[in-house]
Amino acid sequence: MTYEAKNFENLLGTTGLSDDLMKTHFTLYQGYVTNTNKLVETLSSLLKEGKGNTPEFAELKRRFGWEFNGMRLHEYFFSEISKESKELNKDSELYKKIEQDFASYENWASDFKATATMRGIGWIILYYDRMNDKMFNSFINEHDTGHLAGCAPILVLDVFEHAYMKDYGTKKADYIEAFFKIINFEKVEKRF
Repeated sequence: MTYEAKNFENLLGTTGLSDDLMKTHFTLYQGYVTNTNKLVETLSSLLKEGKGNTPEFAELKRRFGWEFNGMRLHEYFFSEISKESKELNKDSELYKKIEQDFASYENWASDFKATATMRGIGWIILYYDRMNDKMFNSFINEHDTGHLAGCAPILVLDVFEHAYMKDYGTKKADYIEAFFKIINFEKVEKRF
């Protein structure tokens, strides 16, 4: 199976994220797709050659999580933002669940933003743990480590520097506020 980069050019012109920033971000995403495909092909070839027990195979297998998650997390991130943000419907199941687990939408948003402004690079993900019917805001340092096993990503925010430095410099909090203004919660609700 070959992965194809999704076209997110419809996001050009989104308030709060310059076209220059977005084009750079799309190029980075394309690299993850390209490298995921290269790794799938190379790992398959190594197995066919009987080299599944080599250090090369092992290292490439470890690298696969980085490239694949880099691809997929960017797809989540890009697909949930929009030129026309949509507020979270107060009658939706997602809104009700956020209120149940965080006591209020405002508490959840405050927790999400506080998590996002922590020092460090990575991802902020609102996860849903289906096994225990619980939501968590989590800081993921790298694409391939720190994910909550069995939990579904509901809302994803990229806080690697490439996502905001061109537009916001070191003012990550301003980027996070801009992000909250362009979330399309109709798309986010579908993940829940």
